[in-house]
Amino acid sequence: MILAGDLGGTKTLLGLFERGEPRPREVFTRGYPTQEFTSITAILDDFARAYGMGVVALRYFNACGADPEGEIGELRDPETHLIARAMMAIQGHISDFAVFGTDYATADGTAVRDYVHVSDLADAHVTSVQRLLGGGVGGNFNLGTGRGCSVRGVLDAIAAVTGERLPVQEGARRPGDPPVLVADASLAKRELGFAPQLSDLETVVATAWAWHRRAHPRTDASGMRASPGVLG
Repeated sequence: MILAGDLGGTKTLLGLFERGEPRPREVFTRGYPTQEFTSITAILDDFARAYGMGVVALRYFNACGADPEGEIGELRDPETHLIARAMMAIQGHISDFAVFGTDYATADGTAVRDYVHVSDLADAHVTSVQRLLGGGVGGNFNLGTGRGCSVRGVLDAIAAVTGERLPVQEGARRPGDPPVLVADASLAKRELGFAPQLSDLETVVATAWAWHRRAHPRTDASGMRASPGVLG
């Protein structure tokens, strides 16, 4: 069985997840699915011990990017992710793009996150399945690059790839958002051979941009398409 989920919570939690240590209530952050996720992994750990079933739990950090061929990408309603929202704003589909929190104790004042390409995550799933089918033991693994990038850094990368600089509306911090959240994926590297190949920011943004130009054709001020759509 493979369990996967987005990461939420504070940096304190990251090592605890992989080591299987008790999770004190104070490490959970309001507004994130961390408590539910760790509760599920605890249940699965118990089930695996009771019934001899192999379980791998994969915890994603900021999943992003798109299929390098441009055929599969992020399409959600409502959209909440930074890169997707920025590109939708460029294409005229979002009018309320904002950066939440510019006064964090980081180099440029915006939150720092670990961005990992969806193709690298997909490879980790395949490896995990192969591990279990081959009789390997399960485990809990963080999937990320171990490198952080600020929100402003992401917007700079988007401007470099698209040639367009978004006007940024600055908002207050969202309750529960930590200043820095970066993966310790050393266990995944050691046990799964996890080594992201497409998670550099330029590739993440370029593949996402190729997708969003198809999924969200540019619109004019009236909301009408300014270019023919190509998404079937």
